[in-house]
Amino acid sequence: MSWFLLILASGLEAAWALGLPYTSGFTRLLPSVLVGLAMIGSFVLLAQATKTIPASTAYAVWVGLGIVITVLIEAVFLGRPGTALRWLFLVLLVVAVVGLKLTMPKE
Repeated sequence: MSWFLLILASGLEAAWALGLPYTSGFTRLLPSVLVGLAMIGSFVLLAQATKTIPASTAYAVWVGLGIVITVLIEAVFLGRPGTALRWLFLVLLVVAVVGLKLTMPKE
């Protein structure tokens, strides 16, 4: 269950990162509230996940998956595909996240 919560937390992290430009520096009320709620939800779910996943692993996965989700959404929906080198590093990031999951110590 903790890994599921961590994936949801990463999705919310991507949501608030993608929503930041729409807040216009937190001067627009509705986008700012939505981004704030996504931030709070992301941190709450991350905190719940760290009850059973080491904080270092959870944090790295949270950030890594958040980046991957953000880049994919930008490429697919916002027309920012990036370069081949950018995609290579994104794949390496995914490999690192999977590696962290696979090498997590058993308790």
